[in-house]
Amino acid sequence: MTALPIAESAVGNPLSRRTFVRAAIGVSITSLANSVPAPLHASPQEDRPRLSHDGFELEEVSVKQLQEGMESGKWTARSITEAYLGRIEAVDRKGPNLGSIMETNKEALEIADALDRERKARGPRGPMHGIPVLLKDNIDTGDSQQTTAGSLALEGSHAPKDAFLVERLRAAGAVILGKTNMSEWANFRSNHSTSGWSSRGGQCRNPYVLDRNPCGSSSGSGAAISGNLGAVAVGTETDGSIVCPASANGLVGIKPTVGLVSRSGIIPISASQDTAGPLARLVSDAAVLLGALTGVDPGDAATGASSSQAGTDYTQFLKPDGLKGRRIGVPRKLFFGYHVATDAVIEEAIREMARQGATIVDPCDLPHAGEYDAAEFEVLLYEFKAGLNAYLARLGPAAPVHTLAEVIAYNDKEKARVLPFFGQETMIQAEAKGPLTEKAYKDALAKCRKLSRNSGLDAIFAKHSLDALAAPTGHPAWPTDLVNGDHFLGASSTPAAVSGYPSISLPAGYVFGLPVGLSLIGKPWQEGTLIKMAYAYEQATKQRRAPAFLPSVDMSAGVPG
Repeated sequence: MTALPIAESAVGNPLSRRTFVRAAIGVSITSLANSVPAPLHASPQEDRPRLSHDGFELEEVSVKQLQEGMESGKWTARSITEAYLGRIEAVDRKGPNLGSIMETNKEALEIADALDRERKARGPRGPMHGIPVLLKDNIDTGDSQQTTAGSLALEGSHAPKDAFLVERLRAAGAVILGKTNMSEWANFRSNHSTSGWSSRGGQCRNPYVLDRNPCGSSSGSGAAISGNLGAVAVGTETDGSIVCPASANGLVGIKPTVGLVSRSGIIPISASQDTAGPLARLVSDAAVLLGALTGVDPGDAATGASSSQAGTDYTQFLKPDGLKGRRIGVPRKLFFGYHVATDAVIEEAIREMARQGATIVDPCDLPHAGEYDAAEFEVLLYEFKAGLNAYLARLGPAAPVHTLAEVIAYNDKEKARVLPFFGQETMIQAEAKGPLTEKAYKDALAKCRKLSRNSGLDAIFAKHSLDALAAPTGHPAWPTDLVNGDHFLGASSTPAAVSGYPSISLPAGYVFGLPVGLSLIGKPWQEGTLIKMAYAYEQATKQRRAPAFLPSVDMSAGVPG
């Protein structure tokens, strides 16, 4: 579930990908049931249509509006599902050829019909009743859909049952619309990877500018929801994989406290950092989805701590005055200064939060930021091997591969298809690690927890009585480059990722038409507080705008003044 193509470091200075990783972590509707890989690379000069305002009935429609439409009889769960399936065909398979959807669910319309009958007979189950949801391709579904983490090594793999969070979604009345493309193995395969590319799904594109990267590893989830291919999506994050696609695709992304949302039935990277969370066009939509995902899972011990903390209705925190009286710190060292135009966007966001009643503590530098990046990568290497081997073992003897070692061997055998652009150095490093009882692992994990929690976020929150830290999520999307890999300048995901604390990214502005996100990092289990602040900022600024599927950057769009 990694992140910003292979982990975003807290470091704001320009880094090479190798240094970065070592420092951090480095047709008809019925025909849509089959996976159709996107082309490996789109030419920047391709003349692609601009579809932002093309008459799609559900463009930018919220979950609340969908519910109101179903209640009034304007729409049904079936008509909504049909509309999104048609949109996938028009935008993902044809037209801009976004490449964000791995496969659609053959049972989606049948599920929608059953939910329509239930609504008519007994009323809706709740705010997710009949709402189509997209899932990242590392989340198990016990149906006809595959779960492959984007890898041909797992092609044909069908999970024996739903992931716990999918059980929760089905119980809430959601329609599982399909699986999204993703950075293969959640960007934990190579330190030269290109975000949004997988051997099974090809290259996913950014809907704002098609030759730009959607960021990862929840690239397809981000691109699809931004492009109005579904109502909401579930992504996963180890370090940046929810918040970076949110920022790059002009979305709201919530990275919950580790343990708020179950990880069982999700192809893992890290037991200490992995989480699933919402990607949505609006804070209100993300809040609705988050409430459907929470719950104590006997199969994931980390969720036990959420029993007295989790909510099932985060819409209660949608307060337009949610910034009033809040104290927000600005950690300038390492998190600002790597991109002038991005800084300008976030400076205005900070001023707006102050106008909305927040007290801004500036500067408010985060102790030990950047000092645990190498330890984090060490932890992830150990936990990836242990976690992936356990996940593959649960698939049983019929699984295409059974261990990380077998994945590596398959990739070598099929290198023409699986390794055409970058290798699997990270996987090889992980395979060389021993069990989680080794001192090197325990020491690295202890260092991460001490510096990110006790001496880091906990210390700065207590010292200044803060409700949150605010920083740029990252910089505008870079051009997709399968030759050289991703190009990162800086990001702010690592402190929340390593500590396991919550964060939220939401649209703050645009640079040459490319979205820039504002991140709010909070205390453990304080998702409600983050949602209050994010909603107040969103309502005051209304920054989200639909993408136009441009072939390349419109330089006349300009930068913040």
